[in-house]
Amino acid sequence: MTDSATRSILIVDDDDAVRGALTRYLIKQGYQTYAAAGATEAVEAVRLHRITAVLLDVRMPGTSGVDTVPELLVADPELAIVMLTAVNDATTAALCMQRGAMDYLLKPIDLHDLDRALGSALRRRAKAIEEQQDTYILKEEVLTRTAELRRAHAKVEQLSVATLEVLVNVLEAKDVHSRGHSARVADLAAMIAIEMGASEVEIEAVRTAGRLHDIGKIGIHEAVLAKEGPLTPEERAHVRLHVTLGAEILAPLGNLGEIVPYVRHHHEQWDGRGYPDGLSGEAIPLGARIIGAAEVYDALTTSRPYQEKMEPDAALVRMRELVGRVVDPAVFDALSNVIHQRRPLV
Repeated sequence: MTDSATRSILIVDDDDAVRGALTRYLIKQGYQTYAAAGATEAVEAVRLHRITAVLLDVRMPGTSGVDTVPELLVADPELAIVMLTAVNDATTAALCMQRGAMDYLLKPIDLHDLDRALGSALRRRAKAIEEQQDTYILKEEVLTRTAELRRAHAKVEQLSVATLEVLVNVLEAKDVHSRGHSARVADLAAMIAIEMGASEVEIEAVRTAGRLHDIGKIGIHEAVLAKEGPLTPEERAHVRLHVTLGAEILAPLGNLGEIVPYVRHHHEQWDGRGYPDGLSGEAIPLGARIIGAAEVYDALTTSRPYQEKMEPDAALVRMRELVGRVVDPAVFDALSNVIHQRRPLV
C-alpha cells in the first residue's frame, strides 16, 4: 500500500508510553497515525478521519475495548480492528472476534507479530470492500437487466394488445351493424369513468377493456353472429360464451390487471340476472358496469337488424327503465351527464 489514506492507523490505549512507542514505529513503517486515550476519543476520531485500522487496548478506564468494538464499527463498518491486551484470556479474545475484531495481540507487542496482524487485517478489509463493491455492481446489473426485461415484456404485451385490437376490428368489419362498436364503447366508457372521478390508470384500464370487451367473439360461430333473426336458446348460450373466452384470451397478458375481469363481467346485471357469474350490485367490478352501460347505449343508438337506432334522448329514456335492474344507477347518472355535455360538440 502506497497511499497514506489507505494506511491510517488509530492507536487506542490509556498508556501514554504504549501510544508513543506504537506511533513512532508505525510512522517509520509509512502509516499515518492517530491516537486516543479512551473509547469516546476513539469513536470521535473515527468519525473525523478516514481511518482504516484500529489498534485497540482491551482494558481501559470507563468503556472497555471489548465494548468499544461495536461502537467503532457503527461509526465505520469497514474498520479493521486489532485488539491489544496484557492478559492472555481466550474468552475475551473470542468475544472481541465475535463483536467484529479481526485479530488479537498480547503485550508486550512483538513487532513482527504487529506487522503480520496489521497486514492481514488490512488485506481482509480490502477484500471485504472489494466484495461489497462487486456485490453492489452485481445488484446494479441485476436491477438494470430486470428493468430491461420488464420494458421488453411490456412492449411485447403492448404489441399483443394492439394485435388483439386489430382482430376485433377485423371481426367487426364483417358486420356493418357492429363496425366501430368496440371503439365507440371504449371512448364512451372512458368518458363515464372520467365523469365518475376515476384515476388516469383506471380510465385507461376502462378504455382498453372497452376496446377488447368483445374479443371473445372470435370463438363464436360466424353464422350465429351474422344471424338477423331471433336466436335460439342454444345460440344465445353459445354467444354468451364470448365473455369467458375473452377473459381466457387476455389472461396470459400479465400487465392487463383489472382489464380481464372488466371483460369477463361486462354482461353482469345490477340485479344479479346477468352472466357469466350472476354477480350483482357492487360485486360487479366498476369497470365492467361502466362498459356494460356504454354497450347498452351504443346498441340503442346504432342501427341493428332488429331495431332502428334511437336519438340520444330516446336512448337515455329507454335506459332509465333499466336502472336498478340491468344498469348501475350511479353509472347511468354519469352516462347521462356525459351525453348531455357532449351533445353540443356533436
